[in-house]
Amino acid sequence: MLTSTRSPAHPALIALGAVGAAGVAAAVWGIGIERYLFTVREVTAPALAPGSSPLRVLHISDAHMAPWQHRKQDWLASLAQLEPDLIVNTGDNLGHTDGLIGVRRAFEPFAGIPGVFVHGSNDINGPAPRNPLRYFSGPSRRHRSPSFLDTDAMDDFFTAELGWTDLNNAAGRLSVAGQTIDLFGVSDAHRNWDELEVLPHALAELGPREAGTSVLGVTHAPYQRVLNAFTDLGADAIFGGHTHGGQVCIPGFGAIVANCDIPLKQAKGLSTWSHDGRTVPLNVSAGCGHSIYAPVRFACRPEATLLTLTARP
Repeated sequence: MLTSTRSPAHPALIALGAVGAAGVAAAVWGIGIERYLFTVREVTAPALAPGSSPLRVLHISDAHMAPWQHRKQDWLASLAQLEPDLIVNTGDNLGHTDGLIGVRRAFEPFAGIPGVFVHGSNDINGPAPRNPLRYFSGPSRRHRSPSFLDTDAMDDFFTAELGWTDLNNAAGRLSVAGQTIDLFGVSDAHRNWDELEVLPHALAELGPREAGTSVLGVTHAPYQRVLNAFTDLGADAIFGGHTHGGQVCIPGFGAIVANCDIPLKQAKGLSTWSHDGRTVPLNVSAGCGHSIYAPVRFACRPEATLLTLTARP
């Protein structure tokens, strides 16, 4: 009679197998499912002059568009049905040499809605292959030999066809839902393209500001130096992107990287920023895309924000 002498599986091997299975499941979810779970985050913040009517601001960021990403394009186009009063685009729209094809398809329904935009580095430089694990080692670095995208064609589409205002190291004054709004912004601070020193003159060139005019600041990368300067310049609310909300987050904890020096707890969502005695709402979009070389999101759905700005008490 034969008897089995097989030893029970070692606990360490069981644990290793469980970890491996969990890792595979997380990768399948993040790569194959969650990056397509587009969502609209709706929030409200008091930021307008007392007595002002509410303004519905659609904040879009970090599309990193490639021409074949039809699901993302269709979803972005559908946001026009929200009928926002103002669109704020905080950059990194392009993610491929032919990304403008997808950008046009996604944003054409917004023609005629007042809007503003600033550049992220990926509106200028094309994406490059890299080890995705380096994203977690700290803020990303400049490519040594970057390829260049057709930024001028994108800007022409935004300004000439959609009617949006370019706020790259510039300021503008818009009439939005019957209200006058002053806005200013900078180009990508992550690449040190922000020229904060030109903003006071740009704002002065708008002419005297009428009582009750609200002021909005727009940046791609929400570095602290930019947020502090915007607060000093009188911004009543600030919009940023760039962080991807961490892109790969820990459930129950949140972002583990922000790709800039903003506190991790403010890497996505609505919070406030305080500097030199002033506190203003800050909305950092987690964005709706990703690099084509890092096609994953985990515990951080792709998003746009519908931010209703209301009057301060």
